[in-house]
Amino acid sequence: MIEVLRSGPLTTVQDLGRFGLRHLGISQAGVLDPIAFRQGNLMLGNPENAAVLEVSVGPLFLRFTAPCRIVLTGVDFAGSISNPNAPTTQQVLPGHPTAIATGSTLSLLRPAIAGAKGYLAVSGGIDVPLLLGSRSTDLNNRFGGLNGRALQAGDYLPLSRQAPPQPGLNTLVRSFAPSHVLRALPGPDYDLFDDDAHQQFWMQPWGISHQSNRMGMRLKGRRLDLLQPVNLLSAGVLPGDVQVPNDGLPIILANDAQTIGGYPRIASVIQADLWQLAHMSPNTSVYFQPVSHAIAVAAKLHQSQYFERLSEQLQQARQAD
Repeated sequence: MIEVLRSGPLTTVQDLGRFGLRHLGISQAGVLDPIAFRQGNLMLGNPENAAVLEVSVGPLFLRFTAPCRIVLTGVDFAGSISNPNAPTTQQVLPGHPTAIATGSTLSLLRPAIAGAKGYLAVSGGIDVPLLLGSRSTDLNNRFGGLNGRALQAGDYLPLSRQAPPQPGLNTLVRSFAPSHVLRALPGPDYDLFDDDAHQQFWMQPWGISHQSNRMGMRLKGRRLDLLQPVNLLSAGVLPGDVQVPNDGLPIILANDAQTIGGYPRIASVIQADLWQLAHMSPNTSVYFQPVSHAIAVAAKLHQSQYFERLSEQLQQARQAD
């Protein structure tokens, strides 16, 4: 069991999210950075979709009532462990499995990059109820995770004991560094925009607005204009779609975004690059890079091959120990 002693405003339980339910109006939810998520679970030998904590803002103080192992991935939150039976505080190295003794307190203070997400994976995973195939927190509809909300002081999180404990690894896995370049395909409404809008979309740096959240990243820059006013019927939308509302400033839809929308979609960020949305801090910039469908498929395959290699390397390391 984990006791929450103190939590920032947006620490939530997440896994990969809910799929195949958009026709019912149910958003995907789930971790914004699935790469960091999968790294943590692989390091611990957890089931592939074991629930973790997504941490947006510190500090986060957790007390563990039973021994376990943890891994911190994503952005570095300056983690440390204090134990009433130990004279000194132990620093937690990101990307490295760390043993937690009964009664220890884990402290995550602040992200190295403001606004970026960190992930806490725990051996076995966080065992909140499974709802519609996922343990992810849907903040908009207020279900999943722990009572459909962000964590707060006084909460208790159960840990799963279904997965057998894995031996400790003297191994470090580094989190991916965002490039702030998002590869994208022209969207279904691309031809509704004028030539200047096309050029501006691909060429200018777009600032990340403070109004960004898990629903979407609002961008700042020169407005994008349509060839002529249009009145579109609402259509299905997905994380990664880039909508352009009436003010002409794009919004990149993220995991908690609505399932339908009526704004023109100028582009769609490829799936292999969506993890970068977890690290798009306000007042930083992002560029869009046009790519082909073949490149998008190859990029996703490259990521899959990375995890296959990582899984094999970790299994070999466990056998060697």
